[in-house]
Amino acid sequence: MPGGAGLIAAAVTALVAALLLLRQEDSGSGAGSRDPPARLLWAEEVNNPCSRGEDGPSFNKPSMTETLPNLQEDFRMQNKSVFILGASGETGKVLVKEILEQSLFSKVTLIGRRKLTFEEEAYKNVNQEVVDFEKLDDYASAFQGHDVGFCCLGTTRKKAGAEGFVRVDRDYVLKSAELAKAGGCKHFNLLSSQGADKSSNFLYLQIKGEVEAKVEALEFDRYSIFRPGVLLCDRQESRPSEWLIRKFFGSLPESWARPYSVPVVTVVRAMLNNAVRPSDKKMELLDNKAIYALGKAHDTLKP
Repeated sequence: MPGGAGLIAAAVTALVAALLLLRQEDSGSGAGSRDPPARLLWAEEVNNPCSRGEDGPSFNKPSMTETLPNLQEDFRMQNKSVFILGASGETGKVLVKEILEQSLFSKVTLIGRRKLTFEEEAYKNVNQEVVDFEKLDDYASAFQGHDVGFCCLGTTRKKAGAEGFVRVDRDYVLKSAELAKAGGCKHFNLLSSQGADKSSNFLYLQIKGEVEAKVEALEFDRYSIFRPGVLLCDRQESRPSEWLIRKFFGSLPESWARPYSVPVVTVVRAMLNNAVRPSDKKMELLDNKAIYALGKAHDTLKP
């Protein structure tokens, strides 16, 4: 009789296999195929040492957690402005909330296709720019004067069709990045997906890889890419298979689920912890392991 750990490993393997089948059913290959659900994909560990955080500080060491409050305070003193794309999505909503709770920026702007409604007092000073993503050049002013940008923009083929998915996840993201660069943005942060690869046979991963490369070519002063695994959240539009996968990984001990999944709040905190720490790198690639380490550094802080 196999032990408990063996049974869990077998269950994880079975789920991974099921997800691979789901990818094939939803994605197929190339632009003429169906795409898998957004942010529910992972692949083998990225072989770039930068993506694994091996050439940088170990973010879960005590030294990082001890200095993080000082880094945050130093960052606040710089009175920087930030914009967020995709604030209505699961990650974007948590990102805005965390930004306001940490009071890291002197000005917060949401850029989207519609105005969002917030009842909490904390959101009263949040600026909102409503744009037409099909005519973004007409809204260049919305992207001007921001020091930092976070892009959580994305959709799925199921919602938008193949052409719509490419238009949102590649074209809208790239055009927004171009306008942000022209408007003075120094640090651009892109939420991507683990397994992103412009040469992939899967449309979802291919487009994610393409936009990563195209944004890098814009040469921001600093460009950070985040490639999480399965995002653990209560997604309103989840299909039964997605709901089951999230529930499964959410029920596992953290040490067992960590290679394959990550809570949305951990991703968000990793993005912000990364933003406040100085870096001389023009491009940073953080995979699920690095995201976990950096995001969890926040949990160990003293009040």
